[in-house]
Amino acid sequence: MAATRNPPRWGWVFGAVWLFYLSESLTALLRHPSGWQRSAGLAALAGFVVIYVLVLGHLRHVRFGPPAERSSPLIWAGVAAMLVLGALQIPGAGAHALTCLVYVAATAMMGLPRRQGVVVAGLLLVTAEVLLRTMPGWRAAGHGYSLAIVLAAVATAGIRLALDRQRRLVQAQHELAELAVADERARIAADLHDILGHSLTVVTVKAELAQRLLDVDLDRARTELRDLEGLARDALADVRATALGMRGISLPGEIAAAREALAAANVEADLPGAADEVPTRNRELFAWTIREAVTNIVRHAGAEHAAVLLQPDSVEIVDDGRGGAATGNGQGLAGLRRRADEVGATLTAGRRDGTPGFRVRMEAPS
Repeated sequence: MAATRNPPRWGWVFGAVWLFYLSESLTALLRHPSGWQRSAGLAALAGFVVIYVLVLGHLRHVRFGPPAERSSPLIWAGVAAMLVLGALQIPGAGAHALTCLVYVAATAMMGLPRRQGVVVAGLLLVTAEVLLRTMPGWRAAGHGYSLAIVLAAVATAGIRLALDRQRRLVQAQHELAELAVADERARIAADLHDILGHSLTVVTVKAELAQRLLDVDLDRARTELRDLEGLARDALADVRATALGMRGISLPGEIAAAREALAAANVEADLPGAADEVPTRNRELFAWTIREAVTNIVRHAGAEHAAVLLQPDSVEIVDDGRGGAATGNGQGLAGLRRRADEVGATLTAGRRDGTPGFRVRMEAPS
């Protein structure tokens, strides 16, 4: 959607203030002897002012709105009406009526398409020069009108260019803001998927284990239920922190969570005891890798054994299960691949060569 901006409330005053140059025509008409020339000229001058202010008010909304809202036919009608009213002043005001051409040129340059505005301004300049050279007595009285038309057209073109650039800048700022909001929504959605996918998987496994233990080992079942309560609280806290953009993830924490999740799923785990050798720049990415891979193992693999091989520049998670839905097309691994692409890392996910099971490997950029 194109950005729009409300025009300044009193912006029309800047354009209307230049109407004082019409005082030459007004003075010439008031000095003219009474008659139809004077009456028609004064009425035409008043009408010219009204039309100019109305067109100026329309241009305020047009210039500050999207380009599609610009209505050239209405501007053409205003330009034509101003030319007719300016011509009606000639019998009473003489050469002073050429002042109206200055306003017409400025209006055309501001409101019409650029090429049309230039053509109109050029024709007005030629018209003024022809009248000054052909009408008796106009040459001496009309000194400077042609230059005024040129200056008004050039100045208005500069103002139009500045307004167009300002409008495009505001539009670009709105588009960037919308993109930032969309990116933030996508980030939150991906984080919520990763958090809830892992936490709910562990909750499901522990709930199934607690149900089986109710008739076998009541004390251990109670322990599992207490763990379920803690996991639910942690997941809720993670969701709230993610929504506020404050959630963090730690590599040691994910190793500990992996040990607990795999144990609950009766998967024998071979996990590193520490993560001290991994540099800080790789820890968050490796933590996400372990979280996603372990979630897939618990949810899909049906594995009996899993191992996490941690190096300073890589982490690899392997299992001996069937793999199942844990493919590179999964939403979780797709999000993990996006994280890898953001930092220039390499993610490899697929079945193990020559050995049953699945393998997820993340290599950090050197």
